[in-house]
Amino acid sequence: MTYEFNIDVDRCKGCGLCVTVCPKKVLEISDKVNKKGYYPVYQARPDDCIFCKACCLMCPDVAITITETVKDTVKQE
Repeated sequence: MTYEFNIDVDRCKGCGLCVTVCPKKVLEISDKVNKKGYYPVYQARPDDCIFCKACCLMCPDVAITITETVKDTVKQE
């Protein structure tokens, strides 16, 4: 099982709640502005992410999603 992490930067208002709850300090506030004029979060250290979903639960704007993905492995004969 693998996971896909996604931030909807145009939905994020940069409140930083997800940054504070991340146990691995993966997220940071960007220095780039989104469409609404906010500084959204981004994954500064994506390799450190343990996909605990704390950021998803904390985000008041539902801007962060973590999705389980199943790699299609077909045995070749």
